[in-house]
Order: sequence, then structure tokens, then C-alpha cells
Amino acid sequence: MLLKIIRTKKDYNLALERFQKVFQAKTGTNEGEEADVLALLIKDYEDKHYAIHAPNLLEAIKYRLQQQGLTNADLAQILGYKSRVSDLFNKNRKLNLNMVRKLHKGLNIPLEILISEY
Repeated sequence: MLLKIIRTKKDYNLALERFQKVFQAKTGTNEGEEADVLALLIKDYEDKHYAIHAPNLLEAIKYRLQQQGLTNADLAQILGYKSRVSDLFNKNRKLNLNMVRKLHKGLNIPLEILISEY
């Protein structure tokens, strides 16, 4: 296969087909090198066309609550105040450092998401 920048869906599909054939090739062989280059080309195309963005702060909190079978009352216990939950979801209050720490520890939400704007 001629290695080139992937610009179209057709090029992408051809690259995926070829990659499936060579991805288990031994390192240092021609096919192994081809697999390495194809992986980079495919990743570049996917990053540009199929980017997955991190959820916003409120979506992440709701998702983790749902995932763990927790309610807003449970969130109030994590944060320490019932009013903070409604203020947070109504966007009347931003998280402070103490709340970020509690949510990170209690719901295992990545800090990068907890410090993002919503």
C-alpha cells in the first residue's frame, strides 16, 4: 500500500483494511514499519474527524451519580450542603476548591473536568 496522508473516508477505510492485515507484524520488518506509520496516519485522521470531547462539568457529575446509583441527596452528603446541589445544577454557584476535592474523592471525577467552565 502506498502510504500517504488520509484525507477522505475512502482513504481511511483502505488504511484500516491494510492495518488489520499488518498490525501484528514483527517490529523492525517492513510490515511492522508500515503498521506503525499507518497507526499514526489513522490516529491523525480520527483526531480530526472523530474527536471525542470531554463532558462538561454538570454532565460528568450527573453521569457519575447515575453510574453509581446515587441521588442528589447522596451528592448533598458528598458536598456537605443540600442547597449547594440545587445551586450547582441551576448554575447559580461554581465549584470551590473544597467542593472539587470532595467530588474528585467521592465520585472519582477527573480534576481536569471539575475545574473546567460550564
